[in-house]
Amino acid sequence: MSIPREPELSELVIADPPQRWRELGFDVDAKGHLDIGGVRIRLGAHGAGIMAWSLMRVNAMGSIDGLPTPVPRVLHPPPFRTHPNGATGIDHVVILSSSLRRTGDALARAGIELTRSRESDRGRMAFRRLGPAVLEVVERDDLEPDETRFWGLAVVVISLDALAERLGDRLGPIKQATQPGRRIATLRTDVGISTPLAFMSPEPP
Repeated sequence: MSIPREPELSELVIADPPQRWRELGFDVDAKGHLDIGGVRIRLGAHGAGIMAWSLMRVNAMGSIDGLPTPVPRVLHPPPFRTHPNGATGIDHVVILSSSLRRTGDALARAGIELTRSRESDRGRMAFRRLGPAVLEVVERDDLEPDETRFWGLAVVVISLDALAERLGDRLGPIKQATQPGRRIATLRTDVGISTPLAFMSPEPP
């Protein structure tokens, strides 16, 4: 059996009440934890949005370019499962940075080399797969000069149409995603979730 050696997303700490995520159809345990696609999400932190991440097989002393990066508390990926809302994994996690070069250099020092980049109407972007999810770093000129912060994430669901029926007007319209053959819908910002959250259809076969 091969042993993974590449950096891998292990945990996310999110400052949302666990009950809010339960109401979206996620299976959240009594401790405020939900496991999705081999990643543990810890809900209930103080603040707003994504507060920290933990990564396996990186060289980080608690922080990467100002992003809190504590040592993982989960030593082995949790088992894969399907949530009641059809969620099966995290497609990507988005980080905003005032300087793609600075953040890219900090990630590289931690052992995470960004592997591709492109221009878009959202700004200059760079990417790297971190095991079960993709890291997306977006350069923004409206941030403070040395600012880097977590932004949001996209979750893969078996059926966007079934999720739209379940969530009703809490979910925005389903649109074609940037990735060919996929669709995406964004959770409305007034439903009590501080983390920008999108749902995506699976990758085509």
